[in-house]
Amino acid sequence: MSISTKVSDYAAASDGRGAAIGALPHFERQRIRFFWMLLTPVLVILAIVTLLPTIYLLVTSFTPLSLATPGTAWNFSDPLANYKVLFGDSRLHNSLWVQLKLSFFTVVLQLLLGLVVALLLNMRTALMEALRSTFLVPMVLPPIVVAIIWKVLYSPDISPAWWIFKALGWSVATPITDANWALTAIIIADTWEWFPFTMLIILAALSMMPEELREAARIDGATSWQLTWFVTLPYLRNTLLVAGLFRLIDSIKTFPLIYILTDGGPGTVTEVSNYYVFSQSFNYSYIGYSSAVTMVLLAITLLLSWIIIRVVAGESRVD
Repeated sequence: MSISTKVSDYAAASDGRGAAIGALPHFERQRIRFFWMLLTPVLVILAIVTLLPTIYLLVTSFTPLSLATPGTAWNFSDPLANYKVLFGDSRLHNSLWVQLKLSFFTVVLQLLLGLVVALLLNMRTALMEALRSTFLVPMVLPPIVVAIIWKVLYSPDISPAWWIFKALGWSVATPITDANWALTAIIIADTWEWFPFTMLIILAALSMMPEELREAARIDGATSWQLTWFVTLPYLRNTLLVAGLFRLIDSIKTFPLIYILTDGGPGTVTEVSNYYVFSQSFNYSYIGYSSAVTMVLLAITLLLSWIIIRVVAGESRVD
């Protein structure tokens, strides 16, 4: 092949690449247009089901709207009245305190239980492999079904656990009707339902853990306990933080368990913040005030969401 032939071939190839590059902007415009064509209906639906109700809540939070007096729907004579009441509402303060206790204990227990189970599953023994799917059952069940299961377990007349206690001669109080144990009963049920979530996140992180870290520790003579405490747990620190923050936000939405098991009682022992909003809206018809409480809870949730985004972004930069 002559040099002139090679040069002509290179020129032809360059012209081809130039034509392809020239056509790329048009292709990109078509791709972006197609992307927005698919995305727009989803954004419209999200706006209808989330943005419009949020705007309605914000507007009604500035009114004394009550279902008993519908004419107050657009009364903005004292727009901050509901927010002023928030600071002196002892029942709301109690619900926030109950929410804090519920969120703290459920998140801690779910992280601990999820970590232990994930570490066991990561051993990949025959028994753990057989039980892997079993641990996911609580999370995939509908929340109402979970609540009914625990309602049965906590009811002495029909609970298999209480039959065992009775056979052993033990006298055990019904936790969901005992003011000292009702919140603990909710915490146990919620932990059982959602620890698989943290388990999956931790198990995914363990599967991506470099084997070189473990091998280096073993060469240095680390025992299994030292390997877990000084190598695995530090590696999982950010994962545990992210999983805990996700569960913290989700714990604010705890409703079916409380509604089915205790109805917020006995008294207000298990009345968390969102159940208090439900009570104000549907039991007392104070739509305006419940909207104000909801906006405050939404602000707290958005703050926690912002923290999660910052943590995840920071973890990505470190990685």
